[in-house]
Amino acid sequence: MGRIIFYEDRNFQGQSYECSSDCSDIHMHLNRCNSCRVEDGCFMVYNRPNFMGNQVFLRRGEFSDFQRMGCVMGMMGMAVMDTIRSCRMIPMHRGQYRMRIYESENFEGQMHELMDDCESLQDRYNMSDCQSCNVMDGHWLMFELPNYRGRMLYVGPGEYRSLRELGMNMTRISSTKRIMDIC
Repeated sequence: MGRIIFYEDRNFQGQSYECSSDCSDIHMHLNRCNSCRVEDGCFMVYNRPNFMGNQVFLRRGEFSDFQRMGCVMGMMGMAVMDTIRSCRMIPMHRGQYRMRIYESENFEGQMHELMDDCESLQDRYNMSDCQSCNVMDGHWLMFELPNYRGRMLYVGPGEYRSLRELGMNMTRISSTKRIMDIC
């Protein structure tokens, strides 16, 4: 089971809100969020309510200044996040990983089945983009750039007819990584 604690101020100060599941709007509990501590499990945090907008994957650890951390991530090619508005707990998964990726929306165009991480869809499959997917097993992160860089998108089991409709302005998906069972 996961557990994350959000704090209004930097360095784990001020009001706090503890969460062990999905939370669609953290601002219902806090005025702002400037630091957080992941005590157990893995979470995706979003800069907009209802699991929309830019996303960042967090595993166990302390994040004492989310605004500063967001700027550093922005310099590394990820989307800048100056606040957290919602979070999703990523369930632990043991077993195989399987996902079908499609070049076009609505499961059309070139299709490939993945069972492991892929540093570059272009290099491995001569596929320059992925616009829809069907996750059969496991939880995955999809990245805008090769080598697991740039903005990221979380996908769990289910069908995603249009990755663009998940609240992101990502221009493309270029690499994928499994979220392994030990977070």
